[in-house]
Parts: sequence; structure tokens; C-alpha cells
Amino acid sequence: MSKQPTFTLIESIFSQSKEYIDNRLEIYKLKAISKTSSAASAIVLGVALFIVFFIFFIVLNIGIALLIGDLLGKSYLGFLIWAAFYAIVGFVLFSKRNKIIKTPITKMIIGKFL
Repeated sequence: MSKQPTFTLIESIFSQSKEYIDNRLEIYKLKAISKTSSAASAIVLGVALFIVFFIFFIVLNIGIALLIGDLLGKSYLGFLIWAAFYAIVGFVLFSKRNKIIKTPITKMIIGKFL
């Protein structure tokens, strides 16, 4: 007779352990779904903002080039001057890429992980 209550107790512990494990697995699944959906929504938002900003940037640059061209009397000169400006900016960024871009981004990524 004393074996029956012990067996019931052990069976109860196993049952509760199984429920606990099942609940923990469900929590991990829900956390993974939450993080995945959060990352996906951030990516979609980033792409949408990039597209809007890109279109704005293109239209703004065309407007500036036309303005410069209008001031100089020839539209193509505005585009050439604006292109030269971007060539200079690109050259400066390329020559200082480690100091301006690589080092700060590396530090930011390391900071996020630590």
C-alpha cells in the first residue's frame, strides 16, 4: 500500500515536469516569433523610409542642379557642377573611410554586443 502513494507522487512530479517543459518551449517559441516579427517590421520600415528619402534626395538634387544651371544660364552646367561637388565629397569620404565610417560603425557594433 505504501508503494501506491509514492508512485502517484512520482507520476505527479513527472507530469508537472512535462507541463513545465512544454510551457517553457511555448514561451521560447513566442519570444522567437516576437523578435522575428519585430525585426521584420524594422526591416520593412527601414526599406520604406529609404525609398522615400531616396526619392526626396533625387528630386532635391535635380532641383539644385537646375537652380545652379539657371543661375549660370545653361542647365547642363548646373548638373556638371553638382556632379563635381559629389565627386569631391566621395573622394573625401573614400580617403577618410576608416576614420569617418569604419571605426565608428565597428565601435557601435561592438558596443551593441557587449
